[in-house]
Amino acid sequence: MQALMMTKYGDISTSLAFQSTATPKAAANQVIIKVNASSINPFDYKVLQGEYKAFKKIHFPQGIGRDVSGVVVEVGNLVSHFKVGDAVLSRIDEGLVGRTIAEYVASEAQHTALKPQEMTHEEAASMPLAGLTALQALVTTAQLKAGEKVLIHAGSGGVGTIAIQLAKSLGAFVVTTTSTANVDLVKNLGADQVIDYKKEDYLAQVSDCDVVFDTLGGAYTLDAFKVIKSGGRVVSVNGEVDDILARKLGLNFIIRKILSLKARKVTQAAAKKNATYRMILMNSDGVQLAELAELYVQKKIKAVIDRSYPFTESIEALKYLSKGRAKGKVVITH
Repeated sequence: MQALMMTKYGDISTSLAFQSTATPKAAANQVIIKVNASSINPFDYKVLQGEYKAFKKIHFPQGIGRDVSGVVVEVGNLVSHFKVGDAVLSRIDEGLVGRTIAEYVASEAQHTALKPQEMTHEEAASMPLAGLTALQALVTTAQLKAGEKVLIHAGSGGVGTIAIQLAKSLGAFVVTTTSTANVDLVKNLGADQVIDYKKEDYLAQVSDCDVVFDTLGGAYTLDAFKVIKSGGRVVSVNGEVDDILARKLGLNFIIRKILSLKARKVTQAAAKKNATYRMILMNSDGVQLAELAELYVQKKIKAVIDRSYPFTESIEALKYLSKGRAKGKVVITH
């Protein structure tokens, strides 16, 4: 089969190539999916550029991509809840090295969910990583409740568009930041207060948040504690690694100590506000994917797709995404 492969660390133009690879075979707890659509995330090109070397080094060549929707063509002998012909979606486990920008992909059954008939394959492929990130940040970690105020940064991005809708479905008051061109988009998704960061300083517009969802990192992580109320919760997917995550990743004491020192300003800022801070990495979860699919069926969330590219133009799709201007998700069709 044909698959887009990372050949080395580097930029998108020089470190990716289409290659012929073996079609995967189903292990006992896996399904093989014939890919109808896949989607890409900033995480994909950041891995290519070597930003996550400290956590896990790549042995090249290696596949790229983690979100997929398609049809099951083979099931492992221990899989009972999927059958050949089922339309499914999945966020591929890191242990399977991505490889969703390909003709076929293996997925652990526990990381797979049935695709509702109402959802197209393109919509389904846009949902896994972004949807699971939003769900695990706002529901699992922050435990956002009805009536609470949440600040969601980068509301027009892949994660942000789902996070806004998810927070509204929970009954929260949603504040979000975006650029001038995307103000109407995030309003239409349900944001109650929209801050155009090109014209306004959100720090002067926002206060007393129960939850801040930090998708940007850097100064935004520290600044979250300027707008959080006493006892609030800050959840980041791009900030400093906290000790809970460091232990979960199995990092040794020395590395944890270094990360602790690096996160000291964030830890101190949280303590001053009696607030909690968590940095999370999304986990693949088929049950939660099914929950997101049900929210789609109930019309509580919808897919936001900026552009679709054919499989043969996957490299161009990654180049476009890396410019940081996509509204929602970028999808690849097969």
